[in-house]
Amino acid sequence: MITVVAKSVLKEDKVDEFKKLTEELIEETRKEKGCIDYALYEDIENECTFTFIEKWEDMDCLKAHFESAHFKKIGLQVGKLRKSREINIYKEA
Repeated sequence: MITVVAKSVLKEDKVDEFKKLTEELIEETRKEKGCIDYALYEDIENECTFTFIEKWEDMDCLKAHFESAHFKKIGLQVGKLRKSREINIYKEA
C-alpha cells in the first residue's frame, strides 16, 4: 500500500475557492481504480493549511491518478491558490 501526505499552504484569500475546487477532485478521485482512501484535512490552528492524506493499492494506481483528467485540470487551478506545497509518498514498511 502507498500513502501520500500532500500539504498545501494557501494564499489567505483563496481558502473558499480551494475548498470548492477540491470537492470535485475528491469526488472523482474516490472513484479511481486502486483508491483506498482520499481525504482532505484542514489544520485546526491555521485555516490556510490543508493536507490530503491518500491511500492507494500501489504506485501504478497513484501514477494513473497523476495522469487523470480531473487531477490535471484541477491541479493547475489549485496551484495558483497556494503559497507552498509539500508532498511525501510512503510505502508500508
